[in-house]
Amino acid sequence: MAILNSILIIDDSDAVREKIIKTLELFNLFTHYYEAEDGLVGFKKLLTSPVEIILCDLEMPRFDGFKFLSMMKSRPELQDIPVIMLTGREDRDLKIKALEQGASDYITKPFDAEELVARVKVHLKIKALQDDLKRTNELLLELSNTDHLTGLFNRRYLMEVLDKEVQRSKRKGGSLALIVMDIDHFKQVNDQYGHLQGDIVLQKVALQLQKGLRNYDIAARYGGEEFIAILPDATLEEAAFVANRVRTSVLATRFNGELSHLALTVSLGVAIFSKEGCSTVDAFIKRADDALYRAKANGRNRVEFAE
Repeated sequence: MAILNSILIIDDSDAVREKIIKTLELFNLFTHYYEAEDGLVGFKKLLTSPVEIILCDLEMPRFDGFKFLSMMKSRPELQDIPVIMLTGREDRDLKIKALEQGASDYITKPFDAEELVARVKVHLKIKALQDDLKRTNELLLELSNTDHLTGLFNRRYLMEVLDKEVQRSKRKGGSLALIVMDIDHFKQVNDQYGHLQGDIVLQKVALQLQKGLRNYDIAARYGGEEFIAILPDATLEEAAFVANRVRTSVLATRFNGELSHLALTVSLGVAIFSKEGCSTVDAFIKRADDALYRAKANGRNRVEFAE
């Protein structure tokens, strides 16, 4: 079981820490061994040196195992790390208290080497399974929020984020901008080149939109050839600058193969949220959408603003 893992061993006895390390080294379970003489030193080390598992003595001067568990509970990013408590007392209530406060297991000192290794292996396996499950859930969440063709966020996620941003703007009075973008004459692209080539166009435009936004802006495919970008804390001038940057980047986009002669343009509508002009998310989108239709009516390949 040669796994690249790290372990933190917290015990006020140098001899105990040394014995634990020598025992575990025989089984090649870890690549890094971190040591601490009490819970406070161990917690500080934990913040700078990520580990897979912790062995912690229950009774230590200054900062004992219970205080260490309490500190770990205060940091959400540490709560998935298994902690095996070491105790020299056969005190049932003490062990139950440790488990109730977040310990994963306990071992009585002086410990049996085979039991120590077996328990460590079990909790490493459990943690590996939990980490795999967490990654799978994160991937599923990402997939559920993503438009499969363009890689941008999908409409469902867009509406969730926009609702939160609108509520935040209502409470705090901060500015919030919305850009609605549509590919000009996209039906002609599909009719002339086919839907597979049309998908390539959508992907290219999505990429230019994402590149043209600020790092903290949100871009989504709203439907068909229409895209929406949420710009938190953006003024009308800033949103206009971003919209024109996206427009010019799409205009400069070049395609290969069958699409090599395609000259692509987009039209964009920009709106700023206001309590008076758009009390709901749908009303906010409609303001930006109305501006988009004016851009279409005024010749396309341009940016228009909500009145």
